[in-house]
Amino acid sequence: MSPDVRFETLVSREADGLAKLLPRWHLLRDAEEGGALRELLAVMTEQLDRVRDGVEQGYEDLFVETAAPWVLPYLGDLVGYRTLTGYERVLTTGLHDGGRAALAEAVAPRSDVAATVGNRRRKGTLHLLEEISEQVAGWPARAVELSRLVAHNQSVKLHRDTGRGRLLDLRDNSALDLAGGPFGSTAHTVDVRRANSNKSKGGWTPAGVALFVWRLKAHSLTSSPAYCVDRARNLYTFSILGNDTPLVTKPFPEPSPTHIATIDNVPAFVRRRQLHDRLLDYYGPGKSFVIRRDGEDKPVPPSDIVVADLSDWRYRPRRGQVAVDPELGRIAFGARSAPRQGVWVDYHYASAADMGGGEYDRHDRVPRPDAVVYRVGPGQPYRQIMDAYRAWQSERGPERAGVIEITHSGAYQEQLDFDLDPGDRLELRAAEGARPVIRLLDWYSNRPDALNIRAVGDSCAPHERPRITLDGLLVAGRGINVTGPMGAVVVRHSTLVPGWSLEPECAPHSPEEPSIVLERTTACLQVEHSILGTIEVIGDEVSEDPLDIHLRDSVLDATGHDREALSAPDCRHAHAVLHLHRTTVIGEIHTHAVRIAENSILTGRLHVARRGIGCFRHSYVPAGSRTPRRYRCVTDVRPLFVSERYGTPWYGLPADRCPEEIRRGCDDGAEMGAFHDLYRPQREDGLRARLAEYTPAGTDAGIFFVT
Repeated sequence: MSPDVRFETLVSREADGLAKLLPRWHLLRDAEEGGALRELLAVMTEQLDRVRDGVEQGYEDLFVETAAPWVLPYLGDLVGYRTLTGYERVLTTGLHDGGRAALAEAVAPRSDVAATVGNRRRKGTLHLLEEISEQVAGWPARAVELSRLVAHNQSVKLHRDTGRGRLLDLRDNSALDLAGGPFGSTAHTVDVRRANSNKSKGGWTPAGVALFVWRLKAHSLTSSPAYCVDRARNLYTFSILGNDTPLVTKPFPEPSPTHIATIDNVPAFVRRRQLHDRLLDYYGPGKSFVIRRDGEDKPVPPSDIVVADLSDWRYRPRRGQVAVDPELGRIAFGARSAPRQGVWVDYHYASAADMGGGEYDRHDRVPRPDAVVYRVGPGQPYRQIMDAYRAWQSERGPERAGVIEITHSGAYQEQLDFDLDPGDRLELRAAEGARPVIRLLDWYSNRPDALNIRAVGDSCAPHERPRITLDGLLVAGRGINVTGPMGAVVVRHSTLVPGWSLEPECAPHSPEEPSIVLERTTACLQVEHSILGTIEVIGDEVSEDPLDIHLRDSVLDATGHDREALSAPDCRHAHAVLHLHRTTVIGEIHTHAVRIAENSILTGRLHVARRGIGCFRHSYVPAGSRTPRRYRCVTDVRPLFVSERYGTPWYGLPADRCPEEIRRGCDDGAEMGAFHDLYRPQREDGLRARLAEYTPAGTDAGIFFVT
């Protein structure tokens, strides 16, 4: 056995691995003198473990399946994989945690590098172009050979009918509904329009190939309560907030690698005609949507479903019928057959990223082995949140840590008041695969109805201040009020509905009302991957230090550019120090100071009281703002969003026609704002580079973004 192998065998990965090799009397004497030798050996063991991990990772970096993300561009270079010019330097710079790995996957995806040699053998096939879109950008796509859809005159001599030279059949409603889209089958005249702004050809040309791409993902909701619109209880919306939300197809995997994607394989919006023609393909358990009524497990039978246009609620179904409008996300029951015990729905909606409350996987959730879990929901020990909270208060042990976990996507309409003692650690979270809704109603006439978080006691040591975490929730109807000597308030993967609730057109119901009020508290607010409305800070600027507010990968929405997104009452400066990382702010900010703001978008003016503190870098801020020192910021152009209304599928997304200074203005070349980590510009560049390499010979290829 070699010395290296013996050393590897003897030295374990424990902190006392080296200390255990010493004679016992050395350890006893070291313990008598304070344990300095043991501490020194523990530091040496830590460094040995790092060297050992580096050697092991060096071997794993030889294989594309196990290599570190930053190694992938270099492995790709060995097989002739062309990475995007200019991004190799960015991969070696300091990015935020996980940023380098995400960017490396965008520039040189692992699956694309691994399949380079095999893809070259299939060069020129349409199904390969679809696979490349999934491998390179993670976007489902459909490739269409446009030459087969270009109309031409029939030859008199050949007498051959190709079906592309005739007039359009106006009686074929299904074909008309799909005309001009990725699944259209009607003939077109020659059109040499550009596919999009990058001047890449892709119109209806005799030698053209179009790659139709879906960038929005289909997110599911299971057993979610529908919202009742009228007192007669026969008009509902799929969204529990009462807003219109279009339904999305649940994508099914393609049966074989040579299969061309159909409408069932992509997250396409469900159209009325399409649902009418193929109702059984979209309706039912495990499919795109399901409707259940009066607490029954059995869904409404498909024979009772009728597809209708429910705009303005003019259509009235007959008795026993259930009218569904997939484009608006509305449901109408017959006047004499209205549900008496509520309606529950399973459906899919479109969203660009895993942000806010949702049933998506939250991989960054930190386990809490020291906490006792109190589960709330059907079939669980507790039916209400406050019942679980009271049980935790009466049973909490010396660790003083507790987790209240909600196990289903239902609605909880109760008044929540959390009184926390020094040392308490409470987490209110959704279980994996669930998105519970907390509806704070107008319970009291003489006091606020917010979700109250209070720290009991006048003062305590900073490390003993209580902490609370809200994870995976959707809070509507009211906001959150925090008071007392709190330690930290963490909001993760949650939605505090801007404006408290929504109108049918996604307009906010109470645009002036805040989502979070920090009233005379010492709390440090931390918001991650969340959507929330206005933050209001009420405190004493003389006797208290400014609060720390951290926003990461989130949207702070005041529902208007001229409204205050962060301020004190009467539009005064909030006594807080703001930290912004990859955040979109819709509204103005009035704060004491900004410690750091990077890769962010502020649509309203920023006013800071102390300009000598902090830095503003790689961000957009309107002209006339009072900011700390700036570094490569943008002020002379304005950002353009697809939608600025929460509840729409494109909420907060920068538009494709947004100025390049914003779409590629971050320190790593990505777009500014909350959707920075999608790396859409890099994915688009990578997809175009691969299209140029694998497009059939003699053809022009273009990308058409469907969503």
